[in-house]
Amino acid sequence: MIIKVLRAGDEGFNSFTPGKLADVELHFEASDGLLAGLRLIGFSVWERRGGGLNVTFPARSYAVNGERRSFALLRPSYSAPANLQASDRMRDAILDAYRELEAADRAGVAAVMPAPAVAPRVVASSVAPAPEGMSAILAAAARL
Repeated sequence: MIIKVLRAGDEGFNSFTPGKLADVELHFEASDGLLAGLRLIGFSVWERRGGGLNVTFPARSYAVNGERRSFALLRPSYSAPANLQASDRMRDAILDAYRELEAADRAGVAAVMPAPAVAPRVVASSVAPAPEGMSAILAAAARL
């Protein structure tokens, strides 16, 4: 799995909302089983008001009695206690990829790396491999 970060000015970045720093996509490779060739979109990196960064996960909004709510599309499997930290591991991996891209910009290093064959090359994006074991967790979730 590859983590792809799209920032303001990048092709594919779809918002100029204040505080939103990047959109993030997960691109699945041949070794990711049934998910190979697909991408999961909807992750975003935001700047917190008090400082720091936050990651939001893909969600679908809906209304109940006029009140807006959201339904998380990517949730941990409750079949094993270790899976409850899966969201935290994914959040950390996304933040690491974003910080790596920011550090490369500060150092003046070109951070453009080729994206997987299923997606076009996007200028000023970061493509980072996902952490070890995350592919297995997502593959298991796909089988459910």
